Amino acid sequence: MLASFFGATPASAQFWQCAPFARMVSGIEIYGNAGTWWGQAAGRYDRGQTPQVGSVMVMKPHAKMRVGHVAMVSGIVSDREIKVTHANWSRRGGVERDVRVVDVSDAGDWSRVKVWYASMGDVGQTTYPTFGFVYAKSPASQFASLKGGANPRAALR
Repeated sequence: MLASFFGATPASAQFWQCAPFARMVSGIEIYGNAGTWWGQAAGRYDRGQTPQVGSVMVMKPHAKMRVGHVAMVSGIVSDREIKVTHANWSRRGGVERDVRVVDVSDAGDWSRVKVWYASMGDVGQTTYPTFGFVYAKSPASQFASLKGGANPRAALR
């Protein structure tokens, strides 16, 4: 099943960009650079400042991250910490599962975050601005498919 989606090469050997990976694992059908997801979601998907499992955190273009970044929320740790699953962050083209993201905004509104970075083994020093979260239309059904079946998102097991 996985071989049919990912080809003969194991999923871990795939080179992923963040946007196609986030689209695949979240079911949110938005295309284009990560920094455009917030605007494209308007009127198509609910958006907000509160993370929910299955939603996609949309980071604004910033410094070296010229096209923004998107990451699917894979867990809620507290009101100021979440886990995300995303691609092309610490390792070029690589996938990282359930990594730490901390809200460092003054208002606690997830407008600025620090993200786990592999070479540091913790959140990095850089603070990244975010637009917020785009919510999948049906989070329960999205994650039911992660447990197996014919869905390619089963790769996240």
